[in-house]
Amino acid sequence: MRDDTSLLRAHAAGDPNAFAEVVRRHRDRLWAVALRTTGDREEAADALQDALMSAFRAANNFRGDSAVTTWLHRIVVNACLDRIRRRQARPTVPLPETDVTPAPATDRDTAMDVRQALQQLPVEQRAALVLVDVQGYAVSEAAAMLGVAEGTIKSRCARGRARLALLLGHLRNPGTDPSVPSPISPATSRKEGGA
Repeated sequence: MRDDTSLLRAHAAGDPNAFAEVVRRHRDRLWAVALRTTGDREEAADALQDALMSAFRAANNFRGDSAVTTWLHRIVVNACLDRIRRRQARPTVPLPETDVTPAPATDRDTAMDVRQALQQLPVEQRAALVLVDVQGYAVSEAAAMLGVAEGTIKSRCARGRARLALLLGHLRNPGTDPSVPSPISPATSRKEGGA
């Protein structure tokens, strides 16, 4: 069985099936990253398609400085971030998603709360958290995928987690109302050196 790098080289040399094999190997994780980063199925599908088309065209430029999976994830995350930025420039109202898998109402509500909280984070923090906390990549891998330093990933994750803790505190304390602000506001924590 050929490794990913060999498959990319074969694709660049004209093998019509090589790129499809690379995609088949990585599509589930690429889809999960796109979906969690964009927070919208249609946006994720479009971003993933854009990313795979870019990767298909750019495969002959792959230098092998990183693993193929890192290279692919970086392209997918960048495509997602591009779509998010465009969407923020031209906001639309999304249609409600329908979930075909039955789940207990509390699990569904919690998942929806977490998804909504993730969408409130700045895109850079969201991308870092999705890669590290949701997909389980090492900080070094996430840094390579996003093209930033490891310290930047750690910082983005720490800030994103802190914001999520504030946004999702009502899940830990079910008796609290999420619409009531926390006694520790972001402005207060900044004054105390927690920015």
